[in-house]
Amino acid sequence: MQENERYISPIYNERVDQEEFVSVCLDILRNARNEIYLSMRFLDVALSSLYFAPDLSVRGIATDGSGLFFEPAALAKMYRKSRVYVNRIYLHAVLHCLFCHMWNRKKRAEDYWNLACDVAVESIIDSLYRLCVHLPISSTRRDLYGRLEKKITVFNAESVYKALQELQLTEEEYLRFAAEFHRDDHCKWGKDEKPPQPNQVRNKKEDWDDKREKMQVEMEAFANEASDDDKDLMSQLAVENRERYNYKEFLRKFSVLKETVQVDPDAFDYVFYNYGMELYGNMPLIEPLETKEIRRIEDFVIVIDTSMSCSGELVKKFLEETYSVLSQSESFFKKVNIHIIQCDDQVREDVLIQKHEDLLQYMDNLELHGMGGTDFRPAFIHVDKMVKAQKFRKLKGLIYFTDGYGIFPVKMPVYDVAFVFMQENYNDLDVPPWAIKIILSPDEIGEEVKETKW
Repeated sequence: MQENERYISPIYNERVDQEEFVSVCLDILRNARNEIYLSMRFLDVALSSLYFAPDLSVRGIATDGSGLFFEPAALAKMYRKSRVYVNRIYLHAVLHCLFCHMWNRKKRAEDYWNLACDVAVESIIDSLYRLCVHLPISSTRRDLYGRLEKKITVFNAESVYKALQELQLTEEEYLRFAAEFHRDDHCKWGKDEKPPQPNQVRNKKEDWDDKREKMQVEMEAFANEASDDDKDLMSQLAVENRERYNYKEFLRKFSVLKETVQVDPDAFDYVFYNYGMELYGNMPLIEPLETKEIRRIEDFVIVIDTSMSCSGELVKKFLEETYSVLSQSESFFKKVNIHIIQCDDQVREDVLIQKHEDLLQYMDNLELHGMGGTDFRPAFIHVDKMVKAQKFRKLKGLIYFTDGYGIFPVKMPVYDVAFVFMQENYNDLDVPPWAIKIILSPDEIGEEVKETKW
């Protein structure tokens, strides 16, 4: 009957043909996944994390972090042209997921963010030189790569986005680059995720963050076997896997817990409580305590690198954000002991901040001294002398703000130390194991900073 129906019903014939066509497309995607995996085994988990689904609403291929949606006719046309195009677009979509591009746009312009994300992942694929995804690099790509390399060292989406805006592209240039780097459809991006289900451990972004971190560990474990072609991918993994912390919360790491004269509504005197229970049987006497333990900044040191490599504008931006935290009423004791030291290859200035007004005056009259080489040791020697002279009650920590390389002290000090590297471009910097390393770009102050573990 089915055989007769196939000749009698055009609708049935069309449905069967469509199902067979979709089945062929699914085989094309499976083969692409297998071919990429055989060439890049470190992508095994990522490649298998997307289910395949036909979708006539997308142009070519699209992903939302869970599925790989394809328009069958477009996919077949791409495959007839060359299976390398299918492999590239598959890898392109997976890299978008690995670097969480669809969730990290924030308040950025959508058109430039889409272009930045495409440039970031295409630059990785172009650097891999694997036969399954290799295509000749066009002159248009070489043009943009060359212009970007003058501004940034790692082509992650955030740095590319900022560099593209600084290039001030004309409309014609933007359209030319967008057409060159466009691969997949971003129509599934920005869709609100459904609320987590009771049995759901994490959302899609957290799941891909976990995959990316494990992938970096695996690549680093077999770094000796990895080729030089993988370096761009490893660099982007290192950038994206840096931990992110709120800068204000980071500064509070250097606060101390101390009792202050202030009513604490969450605590009460147990003496009155017990007295009421004994006197009245079931009526405790509750009276809030007149003192409260609060974390505040008391003894603290800020060292500013005033060498030639550190610009005054970056220093002012850093101090303004630090001031906004320290000037909050809950962050200050009535009297504090904060030293702001300027140092290049020697200590140039040491200003004592004892109250809120001192810090405000220092900010209003900020003048940098130095502009020599970068040597971190003189500042530590200066602070160590003050510690021995008991100039601090209990020095909690020291933050050293710099954007250049310098000579680190060998011996670990008795207080916590954080090196804050302000850089336009990401560069991994080696600091002593006893110090905290923070690398942030100018636009990250006040939002998030990227920090290594203690």
